[in-house]
Amino acid sequence: QVQLVESGGGLVQAGGSLRLSCAASGRAFSTYAMGWFRQAPGKEREFVAFIIRSGGRTSYADSVKGRFTISRDNAKNTVYLEMNDLKPEDTAVYYCAARNSDYLPQYDYWGQGTQVTVSS
Repeated sequence: QVQLVESGGGLVQAGGSLRLSCAASGRAFSTYAMGWFRQAPGKEREFVAFIIRSGGRTSYADSVKGRFTISRDNAKNTVYLEMNDLKPEDTAVYYCAARNSDYLPQYDYWGQGTQVTVSS
């Protein structure tokens, strides 16, 4: 098993930046592919970004491509989401998630989330 704890959320003005962190504990972090998701009020949870176990490949939702960057430090058991040029529509609770495979879509573990609020 792995436990995930997000941090780094907060209130920021439009155009600003935040960096989210997700610290993992438990089973070897490097064996998990990691994703970031978000859920805005009244909306379904949506995919934001993904990174494979080695960190060698990433993917992004079209809505954040070019503004957000996912990265990981396997030595620190942490995955990051660098968010730039934030927009009010980025306001949501952001969750990190872990899955056992680079290829299978099912995520096995989820964090509790961190709130990101972008003011206009």
